[in-house]
Amino acid sequence: MQIRDLPYPDPGVPDVRSGTRFLLWLGLGQLGGQVKSLCWGLLHFVSVMALPYGVGLAVQAVVERSGSELAAAGGLMALATAGIAFGDTMLHRTAVTNWITAAARTQQLLARRTAQLGSALTRRVAAGEVVAVSTGDVEKIGWFVEAVSRFLAAAVTVVVVCAALLVYQPALGVLVAIGVPVLALGVLPLLPRATRLADTQREKAGKATELASDTVAGLRVLRGIGGEELFLARYRRASQEVRRAAVRSARMWSLIAAVQVLLPGLLTIAVVHHGVGLVSDGRIAVGELVTAYSAVMLLAYPLRHFEEIAMAYSFSRPSARRAARVLSLERPTSGTGTDAVATGDLYDPSTGVHAPSGLLTAVVCGDPDAAGRLAERLGGHPAEPEGLPSVLLGGVALDGLPLDAARAAVLVQDKDPVLLSGTLIELLDVPASGAVSAADALAAAECGDVLGALAQASLDGDPMEAPITERGRSLSGGQRQRLALARSLVTDPEVLVLDEPTSAVDSHTEARIAEGVRSLRSGRTTVVFTSSPLLLDRADRVVLVHDGEAAAVGPHRELLHKEPRYRAVVTRETDEEQLSSVHASGDGALRTGIDIEETA
Repeated sequence: MQIRDLPYPDPGVPDVRSGTRFLLWLGLGQLGGQVKSLCWGLLHFVSVMALPYGVGLAVQAVVERSGSELAAAGGLMALATAGIAFGDTMLHRTAVTNWITAAARTQQLLARRTAQLGSALTRRVAAGEVVAVSTGDVEKIGWFVEAVSRFLAAAVTVVVVCAALLVYQPALGVLVAIGVPVLALGVLPLLPRATRLADTQREKAGKATELASDTVAGLRVLRGIGGEELFLARYRRASQEVRRAAVRSARMWSLIAAVQVLLPGLLTIAVVHHGVGLVSDGRIAVGELVTAYSAVMLLAYPLRHFEEIAMAYSFSRPSARRAARVLSLERPTSGTGTDAVATGDLYDPSTGVHAPSGLLTAVVCGDPDAAGRLAERLGGHPAEPEGLPSVLLGGVALDGLPLDAARAAVLVQDKDPVLLSGTLIELLDVPASGAVSAADALAAAECGDVLGALAQASLDGDPMEAPITERGRSLSGGQRQRLALARSLVTDPEVLVLDEPTSAVDSHTEARIAEGVRSLRSGRTTVVFTSSPLLLDRADRVVLVHDGEAAAVGPHRELLHKEPRYRAVVTRETDEEQLSSVHASGDGALRTGIDIEETA
């Protein structure tokens, strides 16, 4: 896989039983890149370690005054230098490719899981943790995946050099062969504590990220109630905890780095001291001592990758564990998967809400949160609490359908829809049946003033090419809501579920939107969660949900007259007013309800 070929057509099914298994799955998934990196790493490291042999030959050639041997030593050193340069270039190229492809595959898997779970994801995992996994964690995961091949190349090189020294000069080779494992394993006692400190740092950093994400998401509300200073103080404390944890972790890794410098130095001293004695006794030549000394000095370079792989694993393991936890979340299903095409009435067995095919059904629920959960259930999203029976579309369980089929059959627009940055053309470029044009959808959603405002912001006066900032922040709340409604209408799904689609617009605009949606969705099933009399009066049927059950069904005016609980929600009656209306005459109650409706 080359970087230009990303993203993967199919990122595969990850092994999410643990963070370590997920890292192993990623590494095996790009085995070709790992082998390339290993080969180029061997070329680079072997070329580096060939220099001491060339230097030793050159010194011995000078001692023996042999021009041919000096020329051969120079040729060997030139060849080693070329191998170092070329091997390092290709090693860096393949290593970066492995890093980016591992990170990109992880991000792609996370994006797919997020799309599958929808809003249920943030109910099961904190939004800040999802952000942390999708940003910083994927880089650390990619770092470990690419560092493995370089570590293996360094380990093979160390073994080869030790074996070569044993053959080349056994008297010094034995000392090096004994000392090198001590160098490689000398930091092992320090790694468990370093790993724990790194885990603590990552945990605190993740919590700080979650806190920051949640604060930014609710900044407008916090400012409204004067709570931003409180949350800012919390973030300061969390940030200081991260700083202290990072300092403690850095101290430990500094100690490991110091040990990695100290031990090779001690080995070098031992080799030189023993080698000088061997030269004095005439047991080895000066060139052989220089070769052994240079080899021990340069062994510190591949040995440094032992420290890197330990650090990479310590930092990537908690990141991989978090990623595996997110990727292990599954879309709950009824276990009755089917390929049937779902059409017909929409029915929720849990609440008894029934939306006949082809009609505009309004649902009134006194609890906005309960209404939001019910809207998600009607779209086939996971139920909360779990274990509730699946919503049926034409008698077919929605959570038993393939995800693409369920999403194509029922579209849910929640009460706080998100607009992505881009142009209006890009915003409305969504999977659709093609039966509803963008112009018709914009007209039905009463977006005329929005188009006028966008035309002024456009360079050529074309509102469809006007830029829309992230989350539509350049627009008012009502304008964002109407554009989101137009986007939903363009898709023209079999069933459209709208949760408070007109809560941010004035009553005159709301009345026109109600008529536009009713006209455009004629013959299609539409469910609107609302308590607005203007929308309710234009619905074919209204369902009152009380205490989690469909308590009453009928036209808006009939329910307003006969059902006190419905009237209390729609007219915003207080408990005292509701009690008075119950004791009032039927005509007086009817008159009051109609007067309030007409005033709205």
